[in-house]
Amino acid sequence: MARNYSTRDYLRQLPGELLVRYFAGHAVLGEWDAAALAKDKRHALFESWLALPPGKRQAMDAEMQEMSAQSDEKGFRGIVDEAAWHLRNDQPGLEAFTTLLGKLANHHARAMVTFLDHRMYWRGACRFSHADGLPYWRKRLHMGHGAAAVDDASLQQLAKLIRDYFHRTEGRGNNCLVEPLRRGNLDYFFAYPEDFSQQSPEWVDGQFKDQPHTPAFEVVFVYSQADGSLDLNFRGSYKALEPLQAMFAKVILKLPDLPPDPKDARVYDLAPLMQKSFDFVPTVGSGITRVVVRRLRLSSTLHKGERIALEADTLDDPKAVYALKDKLDATGALAHYAVTQVELAATVQGVEGERPKTVVVKITHPNSCSLKHDGLDLVLREMLSASGIEPKEPDDAKRRAG
Repeated sequence: MARNYSTRDYLRQLPGELLVRYFAGHAVLGEWDAAALAKDKRHALFESWLALPPGKRQAMDAEMQEMSAQSDEKGFRGIVDEAAWHLRNDQPGLEAFTTLLGKLANHHARAMVTFLDHRMYWRGACRFSHADGLPYWRKRLHMGHGAAAVDDASLQQLAKLIRDYFHRTEGRGNNCLVEPLRRGNLDYFFAYPEDFSQQSPEWVDGQFKDQPHTPAFEVVFVYSQADGSLDLNFRGSYKALEPLQAMFAKVILKLPDLPPDPKDARVYDLAPLMQKSFDFVPTVGSGITRVVVRRLRLSSTLHKGERIALEADTLDDPKAVYALKDKLDATGALAHYAVTQVELAATVQGVEGERPKTVVVKITHPNSCSLKHDGLDLVLREMLSASGIEPKEPDDAKRRAG
């Protein structure tokens, strides 16, 4: 899980009436009612929990860990986004659902109510919050603006291509499943090829032994029809990225070939960041109060592989990195260097009395970015676009592609 999980701590976060409902669904701890579950009695509840048969605890612990992982702002956003798709033709129903969640005590309660009463939203919400936590997406533009195919035949064909590719190149991928989800204007495709068989030390029925199992690894595609872009997340060989993009283009977008991705067509234009006068442009209502450049990586345009990293403390001076750069510029040392990586620190206003949040963003030329696809990161992506760092595809190109 993304955060440290403790059953003892988790039980303290939830209203008593929700815990009673959850335990009743598993036919355990019936001796506890809402009145008995006062906050100062949660330690005794935990002791009762420990006394349950191991099989019961294991199944419920897995569910509670999943609910705990959804109990934050990202998890809540994933729940709302998935509900919005299911209720896309029922705006009053969506408003009633979000109002219901908004009245609950905290995100832990919102996650559990969704798990108990709106299970149809649960799987998609978990997928979205998981994707929001994945770093280092690869972006490809010029993917056209056609609708993504989500029929069973197309999904099975994509799964087969992924399976065959990894079986042929890496000796894994005997099975594969592809799940499509819609999130606002984005199409998500989660692919789960079979990984190599593994053994890990585990406790099984009270016996400690090496337990064989066959996990899945993950490939995530996020397609924007409006932007004609494809974001890909795969934690494996760099060589697999373009073949995976080609499979998606062929099967899901019905393109005859993977559109060219010219080497000189920059996705992230970092050149303006060489200038001390450059200012970021937060969009109206974004809550972004400050964006500073904390680190610049400069690469030689004459000698491949030669790099200079400039890093400074921007707490008191937001332009401290540029003061350092000016010193080197005065010597002529940077005459043939260009920005190939930048690390930003964006300060965003807190919500409902929370303290401001600082988000670190790392962008590497030409198309690597640490931003994810949750609500706040999407706001930061809009800020980059408004600032000219993440340019959109030209309108005339869109018309030709359409």
